[in-house]
Amino acid sequence: MKELVRDPADDSAWTDLKSCWRIRADTTYLNHGSFGPSPIVVQEAFRRWQDALFAQPMDFLVRQFEPAWLAARGQLATFVGTAGSNLIFVENATAGMNIVADSFPLAAGDEVLLTDHEYGAVERIWRRASERTGAQSRTVVLPLPLASLEETVDAVFAATSERTRLIVVSHITSPTAVILPVAEICREARRRGIAVAIDGPHAIAQVPLSIDELGCDFYAASCHKWLSAPLGSGFLYVAPRWQALVRPPVLSWGRIPPTRIESWSDEFVWAGTRDPSAYLAIPAAIEFLEQVGLAAFRQRTHWLARYARRRLCELSDLPPITADDPAWYGSMAHVPLPPSTARGVTSEQRPDETCPISNPLQNTIWRELAIEVPIVEFRGTRYIRVSCHLYNDTAQIERLAAGLAKLLAAGH
Repeated sequence: MKELVRDPADDSAWTDLKSCWRIRADTTYLNHGSFGPSPIVVQEAFRRWQDALFAQPMDFLVRQFEPAWLAARGQLATFVGTAGSNLIFVENATAGMNIVADSFPLAAGDEVLLTDHEYGAVERIWRRASERTGAQSRTVVLPLPLASLEETVDAVFAATSERTRLIVVSHITSPTAVILPVAEICREARRRGIAVAIDGPHAIAQVPLSIDELGCDFYAASCHKWLSAPLGSGFLYVAPRWQALVRPPVLSWGRIPPTRIESWSDEFVWAGTRDPSAYLAIPAAIEFLEQVGLAAFRQRTHWLARYARRRLCELSDLPPITADDPAWYGSMAHVPLPPSTARGVTSEQRPDETCPISNPLQNTIWRELAIEVPIVEFRGTRYIRVSCHLYNDTAQIERLAAGLAKLLAAGH
């Protein structure tokens, strides 16, 4: 694929890229932020690795696997702006965050601080870690609307105390699709001697990233979202000062004998017999987006998100929680919706995106419009979160806007 100069607002300039995906014909997919489908070229790379594994498992696992693992890690490390020695592969950001929670030295009386925009699974991870150690997991409520970076950073640190050992924060939030000022948070946390663990699955490819420049202590991410690598591919970054404390949850050989264990990451290479194809296909996903052009990809998907935001805002008088500014959102539009007037619908039936099957409006949008898009409950208001990738276009957004207008008018 040759990189072309494309107008972000011109659907016709991007039509050729739609054929790079196999999206089911009965579906308009506006939910890349939950489970991002891989382009065909990445699927093919994934299957080539699987074919090599199943054709001769002994040769693949004993002779080919480790060099391929290290090479793939090196390419990913370059992409996210750090050294390969600081990364390990994990199945997803949740697995990576669990490793951090199991390794970070908490003691009775210590505090872990999260924001109220964090992903529900991350909250559960740190609640369990705190309960196990006698520490306390606390949540800071960020001011809404999010009007300035300084106000947001000030709110985080106003909630810290001399007992705060760790701040856990999303780079781009899941329920609210907000780009948080993680660089500024890391900078102030270093000044105060507080560690920072970043939950970053939505940030990989959606925004430029150099982990070394951020200066965080831990960074956990999934690669199946905006990078569009296969499901089951992710990574954990650990800053050198913490690496000696990090241990694998499952202890195995680490490296295939007679290779010796020489670094923290060696313990995570060989964790027993598993299919590593998802990890090894990450370079194909990187190469695909780099051929499109990362800047072009970001401009196009932000343009679509902005278009979706403006169209959907016309359905309600409620303002979004951020300004219309690329500093606050990238490839996802997050728009408030009026409350349902349908009988029998309660807030308990409208949970966050982790439980879409119990969300009546989300189910209705799928059943009647064949559109996959999450409805998210946040602070008593429901929001629609529209994800935009290279296979999406304005016609799909118009279809969502028209269909949603009718559903809202009917009281959904």
